Amino acid sequence: MPAPESASADFGRAPAKAHERARQESGFSAPSFHTVLSELGPLGTARRLLNAPAISDGFSNLGERGRLDLTVEALVLRPEFSPLFTQEELGRARSRLEQFGHRFLDAG
Repeated sequence: MPAPESASADFGRAPAKAHERARQESGFSAPSFHTVLSELGPLGTARRLLNAPAISDGFSNLGERGRLDLTVEALVLRPEFSPLFTQEELGRARSRLEQFGHRFLDAG
């Protein structure tokens, strides 16, 4: 398990990388996501999305394209990033993904 500082630094690049993959692999782009990333930073953006009462438009769009694996919700559940988030945030991420039929690679 990486140190929290290392996990935080690695997570700092992950949302932008996922967005770029979404653009390249599914044609989905959300310019507003980059605006929020620049305003709140990666962790702040993830927490805002996770603590919002409803799913984001980006989540919906990626779900329609069968790419829930590229959502912030999927990123935060990765073992290397999950220590950065509360159990409530992780539970909300998992619940949203399950609700939309995401299949997890792990058994947990």
